[in-house]
Amino acid sequence: MTEWLVYLALGAFAGTLAGMLGVGGGLIIVPGLVWVFMQSGFVTDVIMHMALGTSLATIVFTSVSSVRAHHRRGAVQWPVVWQLIPGIVLGVMLGASLAEQLPTAYLSRVFAVFVLLVAGQMGFSLLPEAQRNLPGKLGMTAMGSVIGGVSAIVGIGGGTLTVPFLLWCSVSMRQAVATSAACGMPIALAGSLAFVWTGYGNDALPAQAIGYLYWPALLGVALSSMLFAPVGARLAHSLPTNTLKRFFALFLLLVGLKMLMTW
Repeated sequence: MTEWLVYLALGAFAGTLAGMLGVGGGLIIVPGLVWVFMQSGFVTDVIMHMALGTSLATIVFTSVSSVRAHHRRGAVQWPVVWQLIPGIVLGVMLGASLAEQLPTAYLSRVFAVFVLLVAGQMGFSLLPEAQRNLPGKLGMTAMGSVIGGVSAIVGIGGGTLTVPFLLWCSVSMRQAVATSAACGMPIALAGSLAFVWTGYGNDALPAQAIGYLYWPALLGVALSSMLFAPVGARLAHSLPTNTLKRFFALFLLLVGLKMLMTW
């Protein structure tokens, strides 16, 4: 029962911040799940892999309402999404396969470094200026592969990579955020399936896991994050979001440093 409450609380926290600040919940869910899994006594060798696979699976559910809302406002650039998807799926599969080969300690350090980079970007509001137009088919596939691969290795929906790329390619912020949200669905779906596949049959996994997807955590986190994301969206209109982003950047800085020191 206590474990379920922790998953619900983690999802509520991640959903509120995602709705309020427009950040990906995976940056919160992955370290949160790592901590819970460690307290639960799971085998160390599979903890990080389960956190990544389960985080991606939660994004499948939480991205639905976000994509629908952006689509209703006409902000999703669907042609861009379709151009990125082949590379995204390829990159996710390669990223999940690479993650399977890496021990938890290495994966944790990779995630920690990524979190520190995001903290710096968010804390100093570093976003690229428009420099060019979108590349051709080959370039979009290559960029999709990078976004998908990195997203799979760190268990996120890819927004921290997709949005800067689209801004650099002269897409407006509103359309970049909406299009990034739409790209999060194939990243999460392909990623969660890939982690189920790569982890299937691993004897070190707990009984309620299918591959590297841990069902109790998925259900608890996904349910509460979907309920609390609209709450965060409403708070965004009444709270100083720029100040909150700096505090969240500090929080990510502490999370990244903690993970580096833990493993």
